[in-house]
Parts: sequence; C-alpha cells; structure tokens
Amino acid sequence: MDGRLMEGNFGPTEQILWPFSVFSGVIMCKVVYEVTHRVSMLYFKGYNKLTKLEKIEWNNRGFSTFHAVVAAAVSFYLLVLSDLFKNGTQDELLINRKSVLSDTLFGISLGYFVSDLAIILCFFPSLGGKEYVLHHGLSMYSIFLSLISGKAHIYILMVLFTEVTTPFVNLRWHLDVAGQKSSNLYIYNGVALFLGWMVARILLFIYFFMHMYLHFDQVKTIFPLGFYSLLAVAPMLSIMNLVWFWKIFKGMVKTLSKTRHAD
Repeated sequence: MDGRLMEGNFGPTEQILWPFSVFSGVIMCKVVYEVTHRVSMLYFKGYNKLTKLEKIEWNNRGFSTFHAVVAAAVSFYLLVLSDLFKNGTQDELLINRKSVLSDTLFGISLGYFVSDLAIILCFFPSLGGKEYVLHHGLSMYSIFLSLISGKAHIYILMVLFTEVTTPFVNLRWHLDVAGQKSSNLYIYNGVALFLGWMVARILLFIYFFMHMYLHFDQVKTIFPLGFYSLLAVAPMLSIMNLVWFWKIFKGMVKTLSKTRHAD
C-alpha cells in the first residue's frame, strides 16, 4: 500500500480511533450475537427447535440487523442532517470532507464485515454463497481505502445507508424458518422490503452516479487507485443490487399470488 495514501490522514487521533473502532465493531458483533442467542432462547419457543446451523444464522442475523440500523442512522445523519456535506459550510472539497464520526463508523463497519465474513466462510456456503463473499469483499475494500485516505467519505456513506434494507431481509428469513410465511407480517415485510430496496438500493444508486457525474471535477482529484476503484466498485454493487431486486420482486409476486388464491 502506497504510504502516500495515508499522508496527513494518520495523526494521533486516527492512530487510536481506527484500531479502537474496528475492534469495537468486532466486539459489538460478539455481544449482539450472544444477546440474540439468550433472548431468543428465552422468548421464542421455536428457537430451540432450530438446527445448530439455523441457530448460528439466526444469531448472526441479529448482529447484522444491529449494524444495519447503526450504519443507516449515522449515514443519514452525516449526509442529510449534519452540515458536513452541505454546500457553503466548508471551503474543503466535498470529496475530501470527513469527520471523527465518519471515521468511527467506517471502523465499526469494517469490524462488522470482517466478523460476518469470517462466519460465512467458516460455514461456506450454508450461510451465504459466492455473491455474499464478493459483496463483503468489495465493501471492506472500499471502506478501508476511504478510511485510510480520507477521500470519498460522502460516497461510502451513501452505500452504507443502503444497509437500511438489511433488517427487512433478516426478518424475512427469521419468519421463514419460524414457519410464518403465511402470516400477514411476512407479507407486509415483503412489500416493505421491495419498496425499501427500490428506494435505497436502486434509486439511491442512480442519485449516486448522478452526483459523481456532476462533481466529476472533484472525483478526478482522488489518487489513482481510489479513483478507479470508485468507478469500478460502485457499478459492480449496483449490478448485484439489481439482480437481488429482481429476485425480491419475483418472491413478492409469488407470495401475493398465493395469498390472493387462498382468499
């Protein structure tokens, strides 16, 4: 890794903040995993009937949901509510703006993706196939590069906000293994997942590419590896989102059709 990427971006604060936030992300996953296990064992009767592998995935999706809520909430705050990326608030180019909070979130997310990928690989492919490994690999690479360089935080935050759809994905799985596919909650969650995915992972990516185009003069100032990574990784993630969106759409139509025939 070219040491110049970290030049001026690895001061005393970062030397403590980055390792601590990554470690915190790993610990967060471990704690939420155990809490999910204990709470589920006490309050969900069907949990004890699950297989060992299903229990692992159940708990794993617990910390996946927790991270998604944190990542989406912090990203929304930094992108929309704070002044960090608003025009006229700073002389710094948008592409170069960052904060302690964005650094912290990136570190925690790295810890999460490392933890989740470790479990996926340990039980591969039972908890997720090659597409999950690719998704996590691209996510970790992009977050790491943005963190150590201090560049393109605005775009990484946009991508992290798409995690807002993850709780719906996980709830769908939980209801499925709990034998609740015919429940109203499963149907409503499926519709919410479809709409949420369309907004957060399709329309937001269209805005993402439009924003890059309109600010391409700034995008070009990123160091070469970061520049070409941004041009390559974002389209790859958007293609994966489109493929999953089509599967979600087909699943929703199938479920609604069964419900209509049942009535």
